[in-house]
Amino acid sequence: MGLMDNGFKGILSGIGFGIGAAIIAPIVLPILSAGVKPMAKAMIKEGIMLYEKGKEIVEETRETVEDLIAEARSEVEASQSFAEEMEPEPVPAPKSKHPRPAPSQ
Repeated sequence: MGLMDNGFKGILSGIGFGIGAAIIAPIVLPILSAGVKPMAKAMIKEGIMLYEKGKEIVEETRETVEDLIAEARSEVEASQSFAEEMEPEPVPAPKSKHPRPAPSQ
């Protein structure tokens, strides 16, 4: 019987808590939401500002990287054309003054 009494008391206390919350909620929730709404709006505004600042940083970084790539390509092209200019032309082998004898058969 003790087990039945504890279960019944638990049910009653749960029902009582639920009824109390239902009565108090219409009073407490508007008060809480009045305080939460400005805080939520401030957080959203901060989020928007951080997002915009992040976009600026990403754009500046992208421009810097593109500039570096263009400079590197320019240097590579310049060094390749310099290497091509410095490449010696093939020199023909000197002709011997004495002709080789024809191989014997």
